[in-house]
Amino acid sequence: MATLDKSSRKRVVILGSTGSIGESALKVARDIPDRMEIVGLAAGRSATSLLAQAAEFKPRAVALYETAGIEALRGQLPPGTACHGGAEGLIELATLPEADLVLISIVGTAGLAPALAALRAGKAIAVASKEILVMAGEEVTREAAKHNVPILPVDSEHNAIFQCLVGEPARHIRRLILTASGGPFRQTPADRLAKVTPEQALKHPTWNMGRKITIDSATLFNKGLEMIEARWLFGVPMDQVEVVIHPQSIVHSLVEFVDGSLLAQLSHSDMCFPIQYAVTYPDRLSNRLRPLNLAEVGSLHFEAPDSEKFPALRLAREAGTVGGTLPAVLNAANEIAVPAFLDGKILFPAIWHIVEAVMKRHKPVEHPHLDEILKADAWARTAALEEVTSRLIACP
Repeated sequence: MATLDKSSRKRVVILGSTGSIGESALKVARDIPDRMEIVGLAAGRSATSLLAQAAEFKPRAVALYETAGIEALRGQLPPGTACHGGAEGLIELATLPEADLVLISIVGTAGLAPALAALRAGKAIAVASKEILVMAGEEVTREAAKHNVPILPVDSEHNAIFQCLVGEPARHIRRLILTASGGPFRQTPADRLAKVTPEQALKHPTWNMGRKITIDSATLFNKGLEMIEARWLFGVPMDQVEVVIHPQSIVHSLVEFVDGSLLAQLSHSDMCFPIQYAVTYPDRLSNRLRPLNLAEVGSLHFEAPDSEKFPALRLAREAGTVGGTLPAVLNAANEIAVPAFLDGKILFPAIWHIVEAVMKRHKPVEHPHLDEILKADAWARTAALEEVTSRLIACP
């Protein structure tokens, strides 16, 4: 592979480096070392994995969110690697002077403050954490515009749309079309969903993901959250964001333009593709990733989602249209309902029933700032726990 000018190298901080997105980002860094330098790594609690990553990449700094093991970590880091802890540690890394790009792949609300801090420090951010734009899309995009720094999407669906929109003004967009695998219950009759077990819901037909996101894929809440993200990433109203079921997960999303043309981005299902594009944008770079052979794929299937059977899309559209704190409430209620289902406390359809009930109880705050968003998040979690209690099923 040809050696490139060192001046084109992107200095990257990864928040959530020991998760699946973080590990994929490190694969990209190994593949294109002349274009991607790791200057910061942060993990939640995986001190051993973080230490191994630090030994390989020798970053300027690392951070461990849960500080219990931080002293042992600090004593084993390579010379010259600083060590930070807790929520403040994430912000230290997000504002690292040497960093050009901060990749945020932290699950939950912990990524919100670092994302805003990075933007205010003039850093580009690459977003893999849904909560950042679902909960605080208005504030995050406002800060990005204020400081003239980009928000680069890493989710495969949003990255696909991003690629299709290069050079296109917003007035050319008719629809953004997110693809969804449909999950394991795409062909399951609606009247059988109440009998679904956690084990069945965790068997995703395409992806190998964490438990929470796998259940979100089964309910289609994952795609609903992505609809809200797309609304903020690309500055379009919710009625221009749609979903199509595509079980093969080869077409990662599409854009329909006002002249009726469709553009799509296709590749194998590998997060290294969107991560590399976010890092090297606006350039494209050769790599060792497996190219797509359309003859081997053979055919591609698409179908409309069943919003009656899977109300998550309707609820997400409502939350994204109303805006304010309602998307944060939808997200928080879902985060309470999913583990309740996994623990056998509620039936599968109760997940979206709980989310809808909590949304109906909430009085949205318009144009919220971070403290108001976090307050709504906390309220929704309490309300969702009350809804879970009212729907408890008898244990065998």
